[in-house]
Amino acid sequence: MLDAPIRKLIDPPLTAVASRIAAMGARADVLTVAGFASGLGAVVTIGSGHYLAGLGLLAANRVFDGLDGAVARQSRSTDLGAYLDISLDFIVYAAIPFAFALANPMCALAASFLIVSFVSTGSTFLAYAIIAAKRGLSTELRGIKSFYYLGGLTEGTETFIAFVLMCAFPQRFGVIAYVFGVLCFVTAGGRIAAAVEAFGAP
Repeated sequence: MLDAPIRKLIDPPLTAVASRIAAMGARADVLTVAGFASGLGAVVTIGSGHYLAGLGLLAANRVFDGLDGAVARQSRSTDLGAYLDISLDFIVYAAIPFAFALANPMCALAASFLIVSFVSTGSTFLAYAIIAAKRGLSTELRGIKSFYYLGGLTEGTETFIAFVLMCAFPQRFGVIAYVFGVLCFVTAGGRIAAAVEAFGAP
């Protein structure tokens, strides 16, 4: 829901920084892997109970995620880069709730609920993108992407906000996870409805 307006704010500075990085010959996929490494670092750090330090690493992950696409557009965008970008993002997203369960096993049920909700949003997102590509559909509402980005109530921005709240108030992880998980299921339902409307006709 918030990704489209946020893109308008962050794209100009990201593009400026990306142009300098691209001029130095840095590759976008290297930034993608660096972001994944910082995301895994966040998982380990949160899993050991150091929530704010983990949040810092997760913020670095999000910065790298913004820069890799911007650098790719400045140099050369590849299918492999797009694949790694979305795949590694989804792995980190699912691993963060797992990290909270590691830190406090009492959070395991709420973490499991949230992970299932992430699977629902991720699968409906990617399945829509596959069919949209087959039909030649495209959109640039959330910036120039390698494949169709279908929005929803919970997108990347909302997910990061939820993670910030979890790290700032780990004792409230369960409440935040259940509320955000419900919103993710609503998003998945909306995407299914959009698919029925868009792809239902022959």
